[in-house]
Amino acid sequence: MTQIGIFFGTDSGTTRLIAKKLAKLLGAAAAKPVNINRCSADELLQYDALILGTPAYGIDELPGLNTRIAEPSWHEFMPQVAGRSLSGKRIALFGLGDQEKYPDRFAHSLIHLYRWAVAGGADVVGQWPQDGYQFEHSPALVDGRFVGLIIDQRSQSLLTDERLQRWVAQIAPALTAAAQPETL
Repeated sequence: MTQIGIFFGTDSGTTRLIAKKLAKLLGAAAAKPVNINRCSADELLQYDALILGTPAYGIDELPGLNTRIAEPSWHEFMPQVAGRSLSGKRIALFGLGDQEKYPDRFAHSLIHLYRWAVAGGADVVGQWPQDGYQFEHSPALVDGRFVGLIIDQRSQSLLTDERLQRWVAQIAPALTAAAQPETL
């Protein structure tokens, strides 16, 4: 595919809002964001460059019916792509979290998308500094950095747009290059 695919899981609509903001910032380089419960594995895997987003419902698991959200989400989708190769794909991740209400497991769901991407052989880009967040523990930290952009719409919503702009400036060159068809 010649565009960046954006896929997200959501319950309250916040992750969808962030996905739409990312698509707007990326402009024509991005495909229309798609809720993960409205696509197939083949639809997601057709893209060489992906942005994947998840809210943080449940404890140490991907959100889905198992976490009592209203519709299927990442938990139900992942078995469709488990074990499939992601070699040659470049993936950026974003996750939501509430550092005040859940400081002991801040943005925990994102680590599961990261582990899947790495295990599948993808090149994961867009790691994000932990500076500016106040929390006790986050499984989404690897080597002192978040595995992707973390958005806290509850206690830091005024920082969201600036963080999105900075992150897109960081990931756009790598994702755009991956989305371009190879020329001989």
